Amino acid sequence: MKCRLCDHDGLPLYYTQGNRDEFRFHRCPVCKLVNYDLAGGIDQEKYALEYVDPFDETVKSNRAQTLSHQFLKAHIRGPGRLLEIGCGNGRLLHLARQDGWTVRGLELSPFLAESVNQRLGIEVEVANFLEYRSPDGGQYDLVLLRHVLEHLPDCRGALNSIGSLLREGGRALLEFPNIEALDLRFQRWMRKTGLHRRKYPEGYRPGHCNEFCRESFEYLLNATGFELVVWETYSYRPVSNFIFNRLHIGNKARVILRKKCG
Repeated sequence: MKCRLCDHDGLPLYYTQGNRDEFRFHRCPVCKLVNYDLAGGIDQEKYALEYVDPFDETVKSNRAQTLSHQFLKAHIRGPGRLLEIGCGNGRLLHLARQDGWTVRGLELSPFLAESVNQRLGIEVEVANFLEYRSPDGGQYDLVLLRHVLEHLPDCRGALNSIGSLLREGGRALLEFPNIEALDLRFQRWMRKTGLHRRKYPEGYRPGHCNEFCRESFEYLLNATGFELVVWETYSYRPVSNFIFNRLHIGNKARVILRKKCG
């Protein structure tokens, strides 16, 4: 198969999933992107969300958005104009608005968009951001994309779309899995050696099109006119988070990008 990031052909098999090894992931030797062979089928519907009360502090996804907000405040000077792509229940937009940001959201789900508008009074437009052309494009100071990039076959198109929404020098905050995390590398070794094989549920199909490590992500940035400002891995557990922020071995990455000028 051909790499979806750099177009290198003939990618070697990197690992498999499924009870019969039917789902195949290939790693590009040039850019290091892990490409899932989409011929095996994909399941994106399992990530569909119901509307969760954005003020319920007991909900894990709400606590995760609070951590993203803390990361934003630590690394990005505001306020300014902010757009979140795939804003879910709108909690992160609400927290940023409290800090003085002018906020707006994009959502594929009309139900979620209307729910955020009704609950929080925040404007959310229903649109596919890969095809979206903002009437005031190129004017946002910050674009957020949390755990969306890995679900999109065209990662270059995704970053180019983000770039079109940002002013020169604007920032983007992205979150996505880190395929070279210590625990994931150990799991792949256990499967390869036959010491342990995960039992997959009937009807399982992967949900991620591409898997990134720091090397493949930096290749993507160089191809799309961005520079990396901050890279860290993180955990929702305080002790693990302290370690992963510094050693970058966690299975979730959080980054700040800057759109290059000129």
